Amino acid sequence: MLGSLAGMTQINSVSNAADLPANPTPYVPPPPEGPKREIVALGFADPFRWLARGAQDLWAAKGIALFYGGCFWAMAMLLQAVFYRLPEYTMSIASGCLLVGPFLAMGLYEVSRRRERGEKPDIVYSLTCWDSHIGSMAMLVLVLIVLELLWGRASLVVFAVFFNTGMPSTAGVLQAVFSPENWEFVAVYMVVGGVFAGLVFATSVVSIPMILDRDTDAISASITSLQVFFNNLPVLLLWGALISVLVLVALMPWGLGLLLIGPWLGHATWHAYRGAVRWEA
Repeated sequence: MLGSLAGMTQINSVSNAADLPANPTPYVPPPPEGPKREIVALGFADPFRWLARGAQDLWAAKGIALFYGGCFWAMAMLLQAVFYRLPEYTMSIASGCLLVGPFLAMGLYEVSRRRERGEKPDIVYSLTCWDSHIGSMAMLVLVLIVLELLWGRASLVVFAVFFNTGMPSTAGVLQAVFSPENWEFVAVYMVVGGVFAGLVFATSVVSIPMILDRDTDAISASITSLQVFFNNLPVLLLWGALISVLVLVALMPWGLGLLLIGPWLGHATWHAYRGAVRWEA
Protein backbone atom coordinates (compact mmCIF):
# COMPACT_ATOMS: atom_id res chain seq x y z
CA MET A 1 0.00 0.00 0.00
CA LEU A 2 2.74 2.43 1.00
CA GLY A 3 4.74 1.43 -2.03
CA SER A 4 1.88 2.19 -4.40
CA LEU A 5 1.33 5.61 -2.78
CA ALA A 6 5.01 6.42 -3.14
CA GLY A 7 4.90 5.36 -6.75
CA MET A 8 1.88 7.54 -7.47
CA THR A 9 3.55 10.54 -5.75
CA GLN A 10 6.66 10.04 -7.87
CA ILE A 11 4.60 9.83 -11.06
CA ASN A 12 2.72 13.05 -10.15
CA SER A 13 6.00 14.85 -9.42
CA VAL A 14 7.43 13.81 -12.77
CA SER A 15 4.24 14.88 -14.50
CA ASN A 16 4.23 18.32 -12.80
CA ALA A 17 7.90 18.84 -13.66
CA ALA A 18 7.16 17.98 -17.29
CA ASP A 19 4.45 20.66 -17.39
CA LEU A 20 6.92 23.42 -16.36
CA PRO A 21 8.65 25.38 -19.14
CA ALA A 22 12.30 24.58 -19.75
CA ASN A 23 13.40 28.24 -19.42
CA PRO A 24 10.78 30.11 -17.37
CA THR A 25 10.50 33.84 -18.09
CA PRO A 26 11.66 35.87 -15.07
CA TYR A 27 9.02 37.99 -13.37
CA VAL A 28 9.26 41.65 -14.23
CA PRO A 29 7.21 43.93 -11.97
CA PRO A 30 5.02 46.49 -13.72
CA PRO A 31 6.28 50.07 -13.81
CA PRO A 32 5.13 52.19 -10.88
CA GLU A 33 2.02 54.19 -11.47
CA GLY A 34 1.97 57.85 -10.63
CA PRO A 35 2.59 61.31 -12.04
CA LYS A 36 5.25 61.47 -14.72
CA ARG A 37 7.56 64.45 -14.99
CA GLU A 38 8.66 66.16 -18.17
CA ILE A 39 11.73 68.37 -18.52
CA VAL A 40 10.57 71.48 -20.37
CA ALA A 41 12.70 73.09 -23.07
CA LEU A 42 13.43 76.62 -21.85
CA GLY A 43 14.07 79.86 -23.69
CA PHE A 44 16.26 82.82 -22.82
CA ALA A 45 13.23 84.89 -21.82
CA ASP A 46 12.22 82.43 -19.11
CA PRO A 47 14.66 83.57 -16.37
CA PHE A 48 13.35 87.12 -16.68
CA ARG A 49 9.80 85.78 -16.48
CA TRP A 50 10.71 83.93 -13.27
CA LEU A 51 12.12 87.12 -11.79
CA ALA A 52 8.95 89.03 -12.70
CA ARG A 53 6.71 86.44 -11.05
CA GLY A 54 9.01 86.33 -8.03
CA ALA A 55 8.66 90.09 -7.66
CA GLN A 56 4.87 89.68 -7.66
CA ASP A 57 5.08 87.13 -4.86
CA LEU A 58 7.42 89.37 -2.88
CA TRP A 59 5.06 92.33 -3.21
CA ALA A 60 2.03 90.20 -2.24
CA ALA A 61 3.71 88.99 0.98
CA LYS A 62 5.97 91.89 1.90
CA GLY A 63 6.07 91.12 5.63
CA ILE A 64 7.07 87.50 5.14
CA ALA A 65 9.65 88.50 2.54
CA LEU A 66 11.18 91.05 4.91
CA PHE A 67 11.47 88.42 7.64
CA TYR A 68 13.37 86.04 5.38
CA GLY A 69 15.44 88.89 3.96
CA GLY A 70 16.49 89.76 7.50
CA CYS A 71 17.56 86.16 8.06
CA PHE A 72 19.66 86.16 4.89
CA TRP A 73 21.23 89.50 5.85
CA ALA A 74 22.10 88.25 9.35
CA MET A 75 23.74 85.12 7.90
CA ALA A 76 25.81 87.22 5.50
CA MET A 77 26.94 89.62 8.23
CA LEU A 78 27.89 86.73 10.52
CA LEU A 79 29.92 85.11 7.74
CA GLN A 80 31.67 88.39 6.96
CA ALA A 81 32.50 89.07 10.62
CA VAL A 82 33.95 85.58 11.09
CA PHE A 83 36.00 85.88 7.88
CA TYR A 84 37.66 89.09 9.05
CA ARG A 85 38.16 88.23 12.74
CA LEU A 86 38.37 84.43 12.93
CA PRO A 87 39.14 83.25 9.39
CA GLU A 88 39.93 79.71 10.56
CA TYR A 89 36.22 79.28 11.42
CA THR A 90 34.91 80.62 8.13
CA MET A 91 34.37 77.16 6.64
CA SER A 92 32.44 76.02 9.72
CA ILE A 93 30.14 79.04 9.62
CA ALA A 94 29.67 78.63 5.88
CA SER A 95 28.63 75.02 6.47
CA GLY A 96 26.14 76.20 9.08
CA CYS A 97 24.69 78.73 6.65
CA LEU A 98 24.48 76.01 4.02
CA LEU A 99 22.60 73.90 6.55
CA VAL A 100 20.05 76.61 7.41
CA GLY A 101 19.73 78.23 3.98
CA PRO A 102 17.71 75.50 2.22
CA PHE A 103 15.14 75.46 5.02
CA LEU A 104 14.72 79.24 4.78
CA ALA A 105 14.42 78.97 1.01
CA MET A 106 11.72 76.31 1.34
CA GLY A 107 9.67 78.76 3.40
CA LEU A 108 9.70 81.20 0.49
CA TYR A 109 8.76 78.42 -1.93
CA GLU A 110 5.77 77.63 0.28
CA VAL A 111 4.59 81.24 0.01
CA SER A 112 4.79 81.09 -3.79
CA ARG A 113 3.09 77.71 -3.86
CA ARG A 114 0.17 78.92 -1.74
CA ARG A 115 -0.29 81.98 -3.95
CA GLU A 116 -0.22 79.74 -7.03
CA ARG A 117 -3.03 77.67 -5.50
CA GLY A 118 -5.06 80.77 -4.71
CA GLU A 119 -4.41 80.44 -0.96
CA LYS A 120 -3.35 83.21 1.38
CA PRO A 121 0.36 83.20 2.35
CA ASP A 122 0.90 82.45 6.02
CA ILE A 123 4.11 82.85 8.01
CA VAL A 124 3.28 79.84 10.21
CA TYR A 125 2.90 77.47 7.25
CA SER A 126 6.00 79.01 5.72
CA LEU A 127 8.12 78.30 8.81
CA THR A 128 6.86 74.74 9.29
CA CYS A 129 6.47 73.49 5.71
CA TRP A 130 9.72 71.50 5.91
CA ASP A 131 8.74 69.31 8.88
CA SER A 132 7.11 66.64 6.69
CA HIS A 133 10.11 66.58 4.34
CA ILE A 134 12.87 66.43 6.94
CA GLY A 135 14.35 63.14 5.70
CA SER A 136 14.74 64.26 2.09
CA MET A 137 15.95 67.70 3.12
CA ALA A 138 18.55 66.24 5.48
CA MET A 139 19.95 64.04 2.72
CA LEU A 140 20.09 66.91 0.23
CA VAL A 141 21.75 69.23 2.74
CA LEU A 142 24.30 66.51 3.46
CA VAL A 143 25.15 66.30 -0.24
CA LEU A 144 25.53 70.09 -0.44
CA ILE A 145 27.76 70.18 2.64
CA VAL A 146 30.00 67.45 1.20
CA LEU A 147 30.35 69.46 -2.01
CA GLU A 148 31.13 72.58 0.02
CA LEU A 149 33.81 70.75 2.03
CA LEU A 150 35.38 69.40 -1.15
CA TRP A 151 35.29 72.93 -2.54
CA GLY A 152 37.12 74.21 0.54
CA ARG A 153 39.71 71.45 0.31
CA ALA A 154 40.33 72.18 -3.36
CA SER A 155 40.76 75.87 -2.53
CA LEU A 156 43.39 75.01 0.08
CA VAL A 157 45.26 72.94 -2.50
CA VAL A 158 45.26 75.89 -4.90
CA PHE A 159 46.63 78.17 -2.17
CA ALA A 160 49.28 75.61 -1.26
CA VAL A 161 50.45 75.39 -4.87
CA PHE A 162 50.78 79.15 -5.40
CA PHE A 163 51.82 80.20 -1.87
CA ASN A 164 54.54 77.82 -0.74
CA THR A 165 55.34 80.04 2.25
CA GLY A 166 52.16 78.98 4.02
CA MET A 167 48.53 79.94 4.12
CA PRO A 168 48.21 83.76 3.84
CA SER A 169 46.29 85.81 6.36
CA THR A 170 42.90 87.35 5.64
CA ALA A 171 44.55 90.52 4.36
CA GLY A 172 46.94 88.40 2.34
CA VAL A 173 44.08 86.52 0.72
CA LEU A 174 42.37 89.75 -0.33
CA GLN A 175 45.66 91.17 -1.60
CA ALA A 176 46.34 87.98 -3.57
CA VAL A 177 42.89 87.94 -5.14
CA PHE A 178 42.92 91.57 -6.22
CA SER A 179 46.57 91.80 -7.27
CA PRO A 180 47.16 91.73 -11.06
CA GLU A 181 50.53 90.07 -10.42
CA ASN A 182 48.75 86.91 -9.28
CA TRP A 183 46.56 86.49 -12.34
CA GLU A 184 47.53 82.82 -12.68
CA PHE A 185 46.39 82.11 -9.13
CA VAL A 186 43.17 84.07 -9.66
CA ALA A 187 42.46 82.22 -12.91
CA VAL A 188 42.98 78.75 -11.37
CA TYR A 189 41.07 79.70 -8.23
CA MET A 190 38.13 80.96 -10.30
CA VAL A 191 38.09 77.83 -12.46
CA VAL A 192 38.12 75.51 -9.44
CA GLY A 193 35.52 77.58 -7.64
CA GLY A 194 33.39 77.76 -10.76
CA VAL A 195 33.36 73.97 -11.14
CA PHE A 196 32.18 73.39 -7.58
CA ALA A 197 29.74 76.31 -7.68
CA GLY A 198 28.31 74.84 -10.87
CA LEU A 199 27.88 71.44 -9.19
CA VAL A 200 26.08 72.98 -6.22
CA PHE A 201 23.88 75.08 -8.50
CA ALA A 202 23.06 72.17 -10.83
CA THR A 203 22.19 69.90 -7.91
CA SER A 204 19.92 72.38 -6.16
CA VAL A 205 18.42 74.51 -8.93
CA VAL A 206 15.02 72.73 -8.75
CA SER A 207 15.57 69.96 -6.18
CA ILE A 208 14.34 71.78 -3.05
CA PRO A 209 11.13 73.11 -4.67
CA MET A 210 10.52 69.61 -6.04
CA ILE A 211 10.85 68.06 -2.58
CA LEU A 212 8.30 70.56 -1.26
CA ASP A 213 5.93 70.12 -4.18
CA ARG A 214 6.06 66.33 -4.66
CA ASP A 215 7.55 65.04 -1.40
CA THR A 216 10.11 63.12 -3.41
CA ASP A 217 13.40 61.73 -2.14
CA ALA A 218 16.61 63.74 -2.33
CA ILE A 219 18.25 61.48 -4.93
CA SER A 220 15.36 61.72 -7.40
CA ALA A 221 15.12 65.47 -6.86
CA SER A 222 18.86 65.93 -7.42
CA ILE A 223 18.80 63.80 -10.58
CA THR A 224 15.89 65.83 -11.92
CA SER A 225 17.77 69.03 -11.10
CA LEU A 226 20.84 67.82 -12.98
CA GLN A 227 18.68 66.87 -15.97
CA VAL A 228 17.09 70.31 -16.01
CA PHE A 229 20.52 71.91 -15.86
CA PHE A 230 22.17 69.91 -18.65
CA ASN A 231 19.07 69.78 -20.90
CA ASN A 232 18.85 73.59 -20.79
CA LEU A 233 22.50 74.45 -20.22
CA PRO A 234 22.64 77.89 -21.96
CA VAL A 235 19.45 79.11 -20.26
CA LEU A 236 20.48 77.78 -16.85
CA LEU A 237 23.91 79.40 -17.20
CA LEU A 238 22.12 82.68 -17.85
CA TRP A 239 19.95 82.05 -14.80
CA GLY A 240 23.03 81.36 -12.69
CA ALA A 241 24.71 84.52 -13.99
CA LEU A 242 21.63 86.61 -13.13
CA ILE A 243 21.60 85.16 -9.62
CA SER A 244 25.32 85.90 -9.18
CA VAL A 245 24.96 89.50 -10.38
CA LEU A 246 21.95 90.15 -8.17
CA VAL A 247 23.71 88.67 -5.12
CA LEU A 248 26.78 90.86 -5.76
CA VAL A 249 24.52 93.90 -6.03
CA ALA A 250 22.74 92.88 -2.83
CA LEU A 251 26.02 92.75 -0.91
CA MET A 252 26.75 96.45 -1.56
CA PRO A 253 26.62 98.35 0.70
CA TRP A 254 26.71 96.35 3.95
CA GLY A 255 24.61 93.59 2.42
CA LEU A 256 21.38 95.54 2.85
CA GLY A 257 20.21 94.53 -0.60
CA LEU A 258 19.72 91.00 0.72
CA LEU A 259 16.64 92.23 2.55
CA LEU A 260 14.85 92.35 -0.81
CA ILE A 261 16.97 90.46 -3.31
CA GLY A 262 17.26 87.38 -1.07
CA PRO A 263 13.51 86.65 -0.88
CA TRP A 264 13.04 87.84 -4.47
CA LEU A 265 15.42 85.17 -5.73
CA GLY A 266 13.74 82.62 -3.46
CA HIS A 267 10.33 83.25 -4.99
CA ALA A 268 11.82 83.31 -8.48
CA THR A 269 13.44 79.90 -7.88
CA TRP A 270 10.01 78.39 -7.24
CA HIS A 271 8.83 79.68 -10.60
CA ALA A 272 12.01 78.34 -12.21
CA TYR A 273 11.06 74.88 -10.94
CA ARG A 274 7.47 75.24 -12.13
CA GLY A 275 8.64 76.42 -15.52
CA ALA A 276 11.31 73.73 -15.98
CA VAL A 277 9.48 70.64 -14.68
CA ARG A 278 5.99 69.72 -15.83
CA TRP A 279 3.99 66.96 -14.18
CA GLU A 280 1.45 64.76 -15.93
CA ALA A 281 -1.45 63.39 -13.91
